[in-house]
Amino acid sequence: MDILIYLIPIALTLGLVGLAGFLWTLKSNQYEDLEGAAHRILLDDEDEETNSEK
Repeated sequence: MDILIYLIPIALTLGLVGLAGFLWTLKSNQYEDLEGAAHRILLDDEDEETNSEK
């Protein structure tokens, strides 16, 4: 039971760190464009093709 004195504050601290990290990502607009990266993979970069042909 003595270990709970250490584990509970550690668990609460880690939870607060995770919550702070999540709120930071919300404030910095990390979730603004969820579809863009998926569509960007499918697009071909024409600049790379023209450079390799020269």
